[in-house]
Amino acid sequence: MTTELEKMLAGELYDPLDPELTAMRERARDLCQALNATREAQGHIRRRLLEQLLGAGGDTVRMQPPFHCDYGSNIELGESVFFNFNCVVLDVCRVRIGSHTLFGPAVQIYTAMHPLDAMQRRGEEYGRPVELGDDVWVGGGAIVLPGVRIGSRSVIGAGSVVTRDVPEGVFAAGNPCRVIRRLELRC
Repeated sequence: MTTELEKMLAGELYDPLDPELTAMRERARDLCQALNATREAQGHIRRRLLEQLLGAGGDTVRMQPPFHCDYGSNIELGESVFFNFNCVVLDVCRVRIGSHTLFGPAVQIYTAMHPLDAMQRRGEEYGRPVELGDDVWVGGGAIVLPGVRIGSRSVIGAGSVVTRDVPEGVFAAGNPCRVIRRLELRC
């Protein structure tokens, strides 16, 4: 029999009030609360908390609290990812972020989705994974919606709402986010 966790990770409809999922979210929120209460001089404590919270990359991520997420365990980071203040990652599905990717303040990444039917929405939700390549820069206040892929070396303008895939090596901005121009890339 398929568990609610397995359904969630597969992007199928699942019950978000399932006891296992509820316990996982409580654990993540407790870890985020502890992380957000640390002081700048407590880098070793932050590192330990991030290693416990994140699915991968907690050993090299640089993060300015506060930070919030649903599960944490579904967030996989490459080397040296940077999150500025007030970032939110709703990780009901996998969130894969490539190495050397930078997030401005208040960036939000959503994988959670809800059925359009009101009755169904009362007890079920689903999600779509999000993936960002290496060396991406996401400007402050941008929102990345479920199912989006952003290619390596692309830049997302501040305040953008990324509703569809962005190819690699471009500057994209706006609401909805669209490609503005190709970037000159140095090797």
